Amino acid sequence: MMEYKELVQIAIAARENAYAPYSHFKVGAALLAKDGRVFTGCNIECASYSPSNCAERTALFKAVSEGVREFSALAVLGWKEGEKCTGFAAPCGVCRQMLYEFCGTDMPVIMAKNEDELKVMTLGELLPEGFGPANLLG
Repeated sequence: MMEYKELVQIAIAARENAYAPYSHFKVGAALLAKDGRVFTGCNIECASYSPSNCAERTALFKAVSEGVREFSALAVLGWKEGEKCTGFAAPCGVCRQMLYEFCGTDMPVIMAKNEDELKVMTLGELLPEGFGPANLLG
């Protein structure tokens, strides 16, 4: 299995493609599929804000659009353009809900300041008592 540090390096590279002319807060994500493929994402902003998309969902949507439905880990990081990263960037509530749709509650979410400073939580810890397919399908 891929090391967390390597997944974070991929997320750092994905952050470089972020389109964040309004918030200047660039985010990169790397989603590891159970088959070993990695899907990257960056945040993409829009002047009307609502259609903007987070890095985590960009990576997830890319994977799902290619038929991938099982995942092992997610690395995410973000900080203000032109500044040094000083904190961990956790997935927003919408991203947590989308990840819950496809990933188990035990999936690790690696929040990073850099390759060496990591905070790892499970998706279940980030979204306790989540609402998902089992709630609707019985």
